[in-house]
Formats: sequence, structure tokens, C-alpha cells
Amino acid sequence: MKKSLRNVVMLVSIATTVPVTSIAQDKVEASVGADIVSGYTWRGQDLGGASIQPSLSVAYKGFSLSAWGSAGIDKDDTKEIDLTLGYTTGGFSISVTDYWFNEGPGYFHYGSHNTNHTFEAQVGYDFGPLALNWYTNFAGMDGINNNGNRAYSSYVSAAVPFKLAGLEWTAEIGATPWSTDYYNYSEDPVCSGSSGFAVCDISLEASKEIKITDSFSVPAFAKISINPRTEGVHFVFGLSF
Repeated sequence: MKKSLRNVVMLVSIATTVPVTSIAQDKVEASVGADIVSGYTWRGQDLGGASIQPSLSVAYKGFSLSAWGSAGIDKDDTKEIDLTLGYTTGGFSISVTDYWFNEGPGYFHYGSHNTNHTFEAQVGYDFGPLALNWYTNFAGMDGINNNGNRAYSSYVSAAVPFKLAGLEWTAEIGATPWSTDYYNYSEDPVCSGSSGFAVCDISLEASKEIKITDSFSVPAFAKISINPRTEGVHFVFGLSF
């Protein structure tokens, strides 16, 4: 779910990073890679410890199909597999993602009350100095609102990329527009879900290439995020291969 998709984003804009303005490819392009991260955070939530997060994607003329996963080094961490079908043209992007987690029903269980899949639709536009994205769950494990009804859990984000002191930076803010227990879940009832509109992620990320040899370098990134809703603070470091 919950993904950096750092290598996939090079082909198609679909995730929690800034979408990339693209020109439709005249030939099939493919990408494979993996991130190694010190912790797994997503939209202001702590989802696990140090993890390996592989990605695989193929794209053609603006369309893309990608797979992303996360497996924690701690054997008790939840494992995740996400599949995304997306389309981009100019700065506009749209996608549908199937998130799946290994705790609970098996992969091929899709019943409304017997599934570990969450289906999410995304629409966004990258204006260059500002990228806006809206995400809404429409099936599977959606989450419920404060009245116990289906929430159509949603998340909206605004991201601003910039360069400073030789690094690539991204400042981002994300919020839930209405009540849902899908985000910001906590054992503390005060922080369990949102009571309405709630800012749940304010983050700043920096990245650079770490030179290993004259012909080989590794992208590295560090990200600090604050969740005003839960008063949580997260700081992670990662390497991309």
C-alpha cells in the first residue's frame, strides 16, 4: 500500500511521492528495483520496522502496470503486495491499486467481509512546482466512519519539490477529508481514526546519489514526517537499487 515506489515512479505517477510529468512512450519500458528502508511509514502511519521493498513495472504509451511489495526484516512484520494499473498524460495521472496483506484471509479471498485486499482509486495532477493527488478506497477493506458505516476512506496530498544545497527535496502535506478508522488507527480511542478533516502527515524528504565507484552510485533518501493527528514523529532512511 503504502509505498515509496521510487523506481516505478520513474515510469508512471502513482504513489505518495511527487508524480512525474511524462511523455507517452513509443516503446515498452520496464523497471525493476528495490528499496531498503530503516522503517516502513506511509501517509503518517508507522507500518513496520526495517524492510526490503521490491518493485517491478512495465509501461507503454502512458499506461503502466506495476507491482510493489514490502517484507520486514522482523519475521512478525506484515508482508504486503500491491498491484497498480495507471495512466499518465502530461501532468495528469489516474490509477487503481489493489493492496494486499498476508495477515488474515489468503490472497484469492475477495468477499466483502472476508478479504485482506483494499482497492483504491487515485487521480492527480502535477503542475511542476506543485503536485496534487486524491485517493479513495472503493472496495475491500475500506474502513468505517464514526457511525460504523462504510467510509470510502480517502486521503489527499499536496507535494512541492525543490533543490537546495545539492540535494533534491520534497515537502508534502496530507490529510483525511472525512472520518475513517482506516487511517491513524491507534489503541488509544482519542487517536483512533479521524473525527472529520484531519491533517495526518507533514513531511520533508531529501535525496541524493551516493557515489560508490567512478561508474556506480546508489540513490539514498531520508524522510522525516509528523502526524499532527496522532502526535507521531517518524524518521527513516533508505537506499534504492
